[in-house]
Amino acid sequence: MTATAPPVGEPDRTQPRNTPASPAAARLLRFLPAAVAALCGVLLYVSFPPRTLWWLALPAFAGLGWALRGRGWKAGLGLGYLFGLGFLLPLLVWTGVEVGPGPWLALAAIEAVFVALVGAGVAVVSRLPGWPLWAAALWTAGEAARARVPFEGFPWGKIAFGQADGLFLPLAAVGGTPVLGFAVVLCGFGLHEAVRAAVRARRTGRIRRSAAAAALLSVAVPVLGALAARPLVSAEAEDGTATVAVIQGNVPRAGLDFNAQRRAVLDYHARETERLAAEVEAGKADRPDFVLWPENSSDIDPFANADARAVIDRAARAIGAPISVGGVVERDGKLLNEQILWDPAKGPVDTYDKRQIQPFGEYLPLRSLIGAINDEWTSMVSQDFSRGTEPGVFTMAGAEVGLVTCYEAAFDWAVRSEVTDGAQLISVPSNNATFDRSEMTYQQLAMSRVRAVEHSRTVTVPVTSGVSAIIMPDGRTTQKTGMFVADSLVQEVPLRSSQTPATRLGVAPEIVLVLVAAGGLGWAVAAGVRGRRAGGV
Repeated sequence: MTATAPPVGEPDRTQPRNTPASPAAARLLRFLPAAVAALCGVLLYVSFPPRTLWWLALPAFAGLGWALRGRGWKAGLGLGYLFGLGFLLPLLVWTGVEVGPGPWLALAAIEAVFVALVGAGVAVVSRLPGWPLWAAALWTAGEAARARVPFEGFPWGKIAFGQADGLFLPLAAVGGTPVLGFAVVLCGFGLHEAVRAAVRARRTGRIRRSAAAAALLSVAVPVLGALAARPLVSAEAEDGTATVAVIQGNVPRAGLDFNAQRRAVLDYHARETERLAAEVEAGKADRPDFVLWPENSSDIDPFANADARAVIDRAARAIGAPISVGGVVERDGKLLNEQILWDPAKGPVDTYDKRQIQPFGEYLPLRSLIGAINDEWTSMVSQDFSRGTEPGVFTMAGAEVGLVTCYEAAFDWAVRSEVTDGAQLISVPSNNATFDRSEMTYQQLAMSRVRAVEHSRTVTVPVTSGVSAIIMPDGRTTQKTGMFVADSLVQEVPLRSSQTPATRLGVAPEIVLVLVAAGGLGWAVAAGVRGRRAGGV
């Protein structure tokens, strides 16, 4: 009788199994895949900033591949969830710095559901020829879903954001974060398949050429693709240069009440700008063409408060250059997180309203339900911010500066829209004072480095409390500040207007990879149905 392959998605019981030496060994083997999945999730977390261990993502996905391959979808669901928790629980711990563990645990538990679904899908496609391709595409599809739902999505923890120091970074210029992340995951799953093929060949003395080729290609293609993409990465000026000043004024205190002392944050940023102006006059610093302040650098509305307006006017006249000021503004009954272009002679001349606002931070979804659970949470966000509708590109001393406010840097569309709208340089004004000295600020800084390569633009990161930085279009950080200090960065930076393939293609690579994932899943399900029918004849 000829043995038939087990249906796709069902455990493979056709392979010989070694009988455990004892019941204890049997229990250990039963729980080993779960332990491996959870530990590989932790390994993936360790690959993220502030550490520069980007390469640990490869063994993390290799281990996940070992845990998932050949299993049923239900087992894949559970193992994927454990992997997701191992990754996201430590990665997102900063979300509970000021509000306690409840929101942090809830967020990690919800986001891990997406990883669980990917795990189920990977288990299903793991019997297909070239399964690392389909599995990596499924991971990308999971990230695409996570970046959109619920509540407009939460892309934090995209694999691409852990690769700012890595070999694969140039692929961001090819197809953005989806292609960069796909390459890393493909290489990780391919690494598992390569080890598996080598062990099988050593044990049996035979090499399955198709499996070996698939493993080799899964590892080699991402690496060779990254090397081939290097010419797309450049820090050369195309439209001249600009001398930019990034101001970090610091805050009176860390935490949710960082701006509880009226006008203190604004005064700190004005004082640091005036200090820089004095250094310029003394010949100790280059004169900037324009100045960038962080998000919330004006802790009171300068349109409604004459004293705030006077402080900003004085700072702009002292430095003699336009300033992008971050403020919280109330206009027409709407609360807006706004960047204001402040001219030293004319005052406010342009604005940009943040479009991707943060759920539970800048607005509260399901307010009545959450209030019934804990009214303290509703008091933290007493009034919802409104969304802006238009890209923000300020013309500052002849340079086109695109504004991407803090949380927006995690969203592909928000950054790309500024570049396609003409930005020659990107600024990511942020306020991380709420999160104290957590890893959040380093995770966000890595996002900005990836965005620099993705769109081949200088990226400046002015932050109220640090870490502020200047990043070249090739992803190098040339200057940065410490945390919770007043400081300024001044540098001549390149202006660029050409568009990378990633900028031109936009969401297209992600759509293609989602379709590849759907095709692989459909093939696996159809193969499983045929297998079950054949087994029942």
